[in-house]
Amino acid sequence: MLQAISLSKNYQSFRALNQLNLTVNPGEVYCLLGQNGAGKTTTINLFLGFITPTEGKILIDNIEVSPYDNDRRKQLAYIPEVVMLYGHLSALENLDYFSKLAGFSYEKELLTHFLSQCGLATSAHQKQLSGFSKGMRQKVGIAIALAKNAKIIFMDEPTSGLDPKATEDFTQLVKQLAAEGKSILMATHDIFNAVSVGSHIGIMKQGELIHTLQASDISAADLQKLYLQTI
Repeated sequence: MLQAISLSKNYQSFRALNQLNLTVNPGEVYCLLGQNGAGKTTTINLFLGFITPTEGKILIDNIEVSPYDNDRRKQLAYIPEVVMLYGHLSALENLDYFSKLAGFSYEKELLTHFLSQCGLATSAHQKQLSGFSKGMRQKVGIAIALAKNAKIIFMDEPTSGLDPKATEDFTQLVKQLAAEGKSILMATHDIFNAVSVGSHIGIMKQGELIHTLQASDISAADLQKLYLQTI
């Protein structure tokens, strides 16, 4: 579903990403680990079309994507570390607005269904987002991804700042999305969550993918040891 082939990005003389080869199939959760500046966010920004590659190819559903292929990128959704929504609007109003921006118009019942599917309590659907916790805002962000019918979801540090209960809720939601066939690429510093939620794990350093692992083949303790040795 998602593929990078020899993908590189230069900023003048600085090589931010070097010859990345990466594949995320339907139903997989690929977790990218690495220090700040390792190339995780650059990778996501390239896939999203926020920046253009210096070299290499990006394939979505086996079709090469040009930097301005907006139709193909409609299949993508992005959940950043801080989900930027309108605080003066309710969860339902935000979902309705962003769904319409993506070309979808839903009845209130279906909007409510998307929010409930993402674990947002019914009592919060009509409340303004200005009073929401980070975990609640994330649920609205994921509901927007569902409403867009996105096949591929990118997440950048999604568990940063979440308490243990919110992290567990998020983990179960990501597993649910993967079970529905979504392809998920997640940049994270959370080693334990990567083992818990990921199907594949990559460790990046200085713009290069150093290790690629099956999450089922390694424990959190061994991954932490490998990660510390790598960085």
